[in-house]
Amino acid sequence: MILDAGDPADRRVLDRLRADPVVEFIDSSKNQLAELRGLLPAPAAGLVDEPRRWAYYSWRRTVVAVLGPRAFRAVRLDRNRNIVTTEEQTRLAALRIGVAGLSAGHVIAHTLAAQGLCGELRLTDFDELELTNLNRVPATVFDIGVNKAVVAARRIAELDPYLPVTIMDTGLTPDTIDDFLDGLDIVVEECDSLDMKVIVREGARARGIPVLMATSDRGLVDVERFDLEPDRPIMHGLLGDVDPASLARMTSGQKVPYLVRLLEAEHLSGRLVASVVEIDRMLSTWPQVSGDIVLGATVIAEAVRRIGLGEDLRSGRTRLDVGLAFDHLDQPPIRDRVADSTVYLDPASTLPGVAGVIVGAAIRAPSGGNSQPWHVEALPTAITIGLAPEHTSTIDVGLRGSAVALGAAVFNAKVAAAAQGVLGPVSLAENDNGVPLRAVLEIGDARDADLADLYQPMLARETNRQMGTGAPMRAETIELLHTVSQREGARLHLLTSREDLDAAATILAAADRIRYLSPKLHGDMASELRWPGDPRSDTGIDVRSLELDPGDLALLEILRRPDVMDHLLHWNAGTALGADTRRRIIASSGLAVIAAPGTTLIDYARGGSAVEAVWITAQQHGLAVQPIAPAFLYAVDAEDFKELSTSFERELQQLQSEFLRLVGMRGGTVPALILRLTSSQPASVRSHRSLDRVSLLYG
Repeated sequence: MILDAGDPADRRVLDRLRADPVVEFIDSSKNQLAELRGLLPAPAAGLVDEPRRWAYYSWRRTVVAVLGPRAFRAVRLDRNRNIVTTEEQTRLAALRIGVAGLSAGHVIAHTLAAQGLCGELRLTDFDELELTNLNRVPATVFDIGVNKAVVAARRIAELDPYLPVTIMDTGLTPDTIDDFLDGLDIVVEECDSLDMKVIVREGARARGIPVLMATSDRGLVDVERFDLEPDRPIMHGLLGDVDPASLARMTSGQKVPYLVRLLEAEHLSGRLVASVVEIDRMLSTWPQVSGDIVLGATVIAEAVRRIGLGEDLRSGRTRLDVGLAFDHLDQPPIRDRVADSTVYLDPASTLPGVAGVIVGAAIRAPSGGNSQPWHVEALPTAITIGLAPEHTSTIDVGLRGSAVALGAAVFNAKVAAAAQGVLGPVSLAENDNGVPLRAVLEIGDARDADLADLYQPMLARETNRQMGTGAPMRAETIELLHTVSQREGARLHLLTSREDLDAAATILAAADRIRYLSPKLHGDMASELRWPGDPRSDTGIDVRSLELDPGDLALLEILRRPDVMDHLLHWNAGTALGADTRRRIIASSGLAVIAAPGTTLIDYARGGSAVEAVWITAQQHGLAVQPIAPAFLYAVDAEDFKELSTSFERELQQLQSEFLRLVGMRGGTVPALILRLTSSQPASVRSHRSLDRVSLLYG
């Protein structure tokens, strides 16, 4: 009985029960309410304010306080999420399931109730619980002599007093089969009687009800989708055209051939088959053990979930043989995700001559995901750096990010040429003989002491993703960063206040979440990662350079899985995906946004030169530098945002607008790159460079 103290009639019943000295009252509603308040997301006020109820268990002579029905369900099933989502749980709550045979069926029915896979249960069994049942039925000696359906129903009621459970303690007969089947959505058949197995299926087939059965040997499970196949032969056709009435008249010995055909004896365990031979001799009945029963309940629960949610589940038979699985145990591979014997190879040290020094400097330039989107050719008279569009990615809309990388490479080449005393003019051209952007540095004899002085700092430039301390930047450093940016034809926007950095952190964290949840962007990001031992270590991002602790590195293994991201996208979840970015931005000394003067590839290349100049100068003055490239960075129109992510194009547009407004960028300029500046120790590792994209065309 469910009693509401706010109802006068129920209150009178409660008063009578309180007056009965043998009835115990248990009230843990405060603890239950505390659990409700602690749910995430926070429950609605209507749920918290729902009046509690009292559940009276007459067989226990006990009254228990419970939350109201909606609140009770929310708390009890909260740990299902997100293996079963809230929306899925609501759909499953509409299922009406019948379980016939409450020996094996007891565990199945309880599992369905515990997992919230139904909104109503119908249980039937004529038999009473015996001591021999307690090897597999989770009942107690208090239940011996009680009808098995009643025992199961009581246990379910003590689990969830609100779940409607109907009992048919007369069992199934040709006269009661209609009462059992009418209105059901799924039937779980666990009867001992072979003729009733046939009768149940014939009735279910006539009504279009799917039938599930777990047989407790080697995980044998049968699925018969009469809802999808109304003419499907029962028992997969294994019994032939046998008549239920004739089966009912057979002796146990006469049924053996049918059982052998039904269970495919050649696939049964040797112990079970040998035991069957001894029935009515050394054994009184068919042997079963608890572990097999529990395994069957687990599999039936998954089948019910799939049917209830309309997921793929066809008719057929399967076995989940735990014993066989243990016979084929494998030793998991031990992978060291941290150690690596690869030594950083300085590209400048491997290329001969003055031109080799210049080329080695150029290919040190930073690029998105360390993609190195260039082909470099060295002639005695010039160094040519051509943009290589085959090394692009989704975030590199319009090859603008590649143009920034090329501009950084040009700056490095100029620095090296100045240091060697062979600096000459630089020219940039778009769409030059099919190359989207090409830069040519002529070998000359010009001198530039300021550039030459940057050679060693340029060689030391690195990406540093250490968290850092966020110590304030010196005024003279800030002024110098603005100066070097302007010298390369760009403009620097710098955020240093805690308020601005917090606002930027919120925006960039949201953009990072989108990058994870958009399949193309996520795929690109995952493909950039290089783990120790990866043969492609001369490109991409060494995971050790991410400066993650072992726990976060293990989490990264999960976050790079597309199936995980698909689930988070479907659930509109994943707010934690941008948490690392948020922490890093908040721990910054400043956030430098280098603005390109326009939207042509040449403009972005100039912005890239300014990026490298600012980066080298910042590191010279004791700052650690980490590039930040939100998904919206290189988008300039609606089509660009659609190309990035059809699911998040509007959100990306909004985030970009908020960010540009925050940094004060206007007047036709566009961001070339964002640099996070902080104070920290040197980076743990440096990114390698590929020499495959270099051609030395001189003697």
